[in-house]
Amino acid sequence: MLKSAAIFSDHMVLQRNKKICIFGEGISGRIVSVTLGEDKASNKCRDGKWMVYLPEREAGENLHMEISDGKETICFEDVAVGEVWLAGGQSNMELELKDADEGACLLKEGIPESVRYYYTPKLAYKDEAYGKIFEESHWELFNEKDGAKWSAVGVFFARKLAARLNVTVGIVGCNWGGTSASCWMGREMLLWQDETRSYVEEYDALDLVRKPEGEQIKEYQEYLRYQEEWDQKAAKVYEKEPMISFDKVQELIGECKYPGPMNCANFTRPAGLYETMLKKVMPYTVKGFLYYQGESDDHKPGSYYALLTAMIRQWRQDWGDDTLPFLMVQLPMHRYQHDPDTKSWCIIRESQMRAFHMIRNTGIAVIIDCGQFHEIHPKNKKPVGERLALQALCGVYHVIHEEEAFGPVYRDFLYRDGGMEISFDYAENGFICRGKKPSGFELAGDDGVFKDAEAEFQGNKVFLQSEEVEEPVMARYLWTNYGEVTVSGVNNLPMAPFRTHIF
Repeated sequence: MLKSAAIFSDHMVLQRNKKICIFGEGISGRIVSVTLGEDKASNKCRDGKWMVYLPEREAGENLHMEISDGKETICFEDVAVGEVWLAGGQSNMELELKDADEGACLLKEGIPESVRYYYTPKLAYKDEAYGKIFEESHWELFNEKDGAKWSAVGVFFARKLAARLNVTVGIVGCNWGGTSASCWMGREMLLWQDETRSYVEEYDALDLVRKPEGEQIKEYQEYLRYQEEWDQKAAKVYEKEPMISFDKVQELIGECKYPGPMNCANFTRPAGLYETMLKKVMPYTVKGFLYYQGESDDHKPGSYYALLTAMIRQWRQDWGDDTLPFLMVQLPMHRYQHDPDTKSWCIIRESQMRAFHMIRNTGIAVIIDCGQFHEIHPKNKKPVGERLALQALCGVYHVIHEEEAFGPVYRDFLYRDGGMEISFDYAENGFICRGKKPSGFELAGDDGVFKDAEAEFQGNKVFLQSEEVEEPVMARYLWTNYGEVTVSGVNNLPMAPFRTHIF
């Protein structure tokens, strides 16, 4: 039986100016032909699978696609050719438009018809319903009902991009809240380096091969029922006392067992969603990747750089293009009221900035000012999506200058006059102080003890001094999980957090 992959449907968006990969399943030996407008290509179906590459073409609308093996034919209508981006990550990428600031207004007002969305089904394991659920998935046009569940970050990104480029933009949402980056890459890639191997080794140590998969799935389904009841009770507690500690909530209503038994049905298992979700949409031709994640890896912040860069390598390898743009969101400020400042998020942010500096064709949206105290899911997603769009317009499409796309980013330092002079990229026009005075800067001497520093703007540099540090050797800015953001560039994009020395 001739089938295309589930991601091909009416209203789909195909990538312009690149060879377009069309793929699916069929009867081995048959020649599968794909026609899109005046373009046509064909290839033989082998081992039950086929893949055809259509030639590059310019942007277009309302096209007809036909797939045939000589016996069966599949047709798709209202096909657009424009820009396609995959939006990956965890809950802050997943956060739906209806739950975001400005989301309700946008749903009523509508967004341009030039934005379309494909929601990869959230499936953690393959059961009897797995294939059917994917077959029922499809590209969606914007309307108040469907658009409500689209990624808010993805919508704000696509809307800005579509308006500037004057083409249809398609977002492939492939994300799940609470997931580590280790969920979105293959087992072999995780085992490839020492820094990431522990994700697999800890899972393997559970010795699940001794327990039948059916039993594992049953255990997880029992957990889901328990957790659903627990979540309902917790919601009532938080409604009465929003700032209550998590430990106190558990005292009142019982243990939170999230994320449940770690087994073959748990969506947080290493390499799991790579198999059940990401592989279902690869290698759909895309312009690049958007990625907002890191929160769920703060228990191993020292490994995050290796984890993130391995995942970038994995995705580019799977799509067969090691130049594919990868635009990431640097984590914002966050800390729960009752949690200590572990500075784990500082390490995650630094890893994300380091990846931007070290890996070509990457971008970074600095949103340090978009965090919310005691809330890991800030609702202000418009600047997040739009700053990602700035990264794309600058680094991918080259239609705006770097000074428009970036706030100040640390470059290097110089010791002078008993202080430290800090130089920045993307700060040719200087800085803006958002508060009474710049804060968040610190200096330390040889003892490594950091003290608050006074900051003076000097053109595109910042000079730091502290009465408590006579001979400073190290500086840092906003080296905290949560704090006040006071400095930005003249374009109102915030200065990125940094430290001058990595230990």
